[in-house]
Amino acid sequence: MLNFSSTNEILIPLIIIIAQIFAVIAPVLISVAFLVYFERKVLALIQLRRGPNVVGPFGLLQSFADALKLLSKENIIPKGSNKVVFLLAPIITMVLSLAGWAVIPFAPGWVISDLNVGIMYLFAVSSLGVYGVIMAGWASNSQYPFLGALRSAAQMVSYEVSIGFIIITVLLCVGSLNLSKIVEAQQTVWFAIPLLPMFIIFFISALAETNRLPFDLPEDESTLVAGFFTEYSSGSFVLFFLAEYASMILMSSMTTILFLGGWLPPFDIFPFNVLPPIFWFTIKIIFILFLFIWVRATFPRYRYDQLMRLGWKVFLPLSLLWVVLTSGFLVLFDKVPL
Repeated sequence: MLNFSSTNEILIPLIIIIAQIFAVIAPVLISVAFLVYFERKVLALIQLRRGPNVVGPFGLLQSFADALKLLSKENIIPKGSNKVVFLLAPIITMVLSLAGWAVIPFAPGWVISDLNVGIMYLFAVSSLGVYGVIMAGWASNSQYPFLGALRSAAQMVSYEVSIGFIIITVLLCVGSLNLSKIVEAQQTVWFAIPLLPMFIIFFISALAETNRLPFDLPEDESTLVAGFFTEYSSGSFVLFFLAEYASMILMSSMTTILFLGGWLPPFDIFPFNVLPPIFWFTIKIIFILFLFIWVRATFPRYRYDQLMRLGWKVFLPLSLLWVVLTSGFLVLFDKVPL
């Protein structure tokens, strides 16, 4: 005879977890569609053009039309490729870009898994993203994707080191690896003010980490066609495309949590503190995404040697020095968080 009470004990929490996952993933995927539209509109305004304005009111449905067009195409697999790895690469990249959202707190208590080591989980997930890129480059059995994958791997590893030291600097000021605690520690002052150089370096490293201009060397059209996803088409290409933009939003939310006070309002006075916390969190993410697009429209692409020099010879020593300065300051003035 079945024990219905024990079955319910397993089923109900499982249903709740699945519902929470969908409640986070669905808005992220919709946000990706509107981010593409937002990017095209901002680029158009900067370049004195009109941008998408035909499909739907103000061109709002252009991204959905493009997605449908891509998904209706034939999924071509190159003859000499490793088919399993070739098809697995975009899936891994997409899953990893969405997995980071499990620990992101959108507002007080609004988080799927409030891990004590949330920031380490995020760092690990963003580091794993490089595997999907390497798999795509190798499995394509073509020179351009392989070169793009090598560049991407080297770039991500180079800038993750400085990102790691910047995270350590923030952790020294908070005394916790929990993302909600990091936000709560910024109630008096956002970390972007005392740690301004680290905020700037983190933002530039985020550009390199997400392969965005001026660091989009892995997708360099003039030399590598389309980089590691040259051979991809249809649904596989859509997954890579979605993963890139989902990673952009994830890095923007990380920047918001670490330096811009997460869901906290700029001033704890009326009318700022009346608005819901999720509103402030969203506004800050949109601001960081605007900076991503602004940089793309303004700066030329870096040379590869310049990219590596910036990561290893400028950002790494600076972030390491700031860790020493921050810890020294906290010990000297007896400000070490307990």
